[in-house]
Amino acid sequence: MNGLARAGCLTVEQEAFRRANNDWYDANFINPAHTDPSVYDPHVNPGAAAWFKATARVFIERVDGYLAILEAHGIPCETVRSANPGRIVYEDEYQVVVVQN
Repeated sequence: MNGLARAGCLTVEQEAFRRANNDWYDANFINPAHTDPSVYDPHVNPGAAAWFKATARVFIERVDGYLAILEAHGIPCETVRSANPGRIVYEDEYQVVVVQN
């Protein structure tokens, strides 16, 4: 999504959605890298990826709009659920960051 924005590919409406929702996430969601800068360090945790917990409904509800924009630009995406997404390197109330075992 952010790559599409940097490339100037989003419509005015799509960019407004992206900006408003990115701002909302920035204001309401913990960035794991702010808590632990090594979380996404490729040498420490190669391939680290964040997953929402199933109980993080308020955060998950906003994802559909992002997915619709990606689909409109022909970018494939899918929802993935897993009881064991990988080795947890960060966890809070709403998310885990994992690396593949």
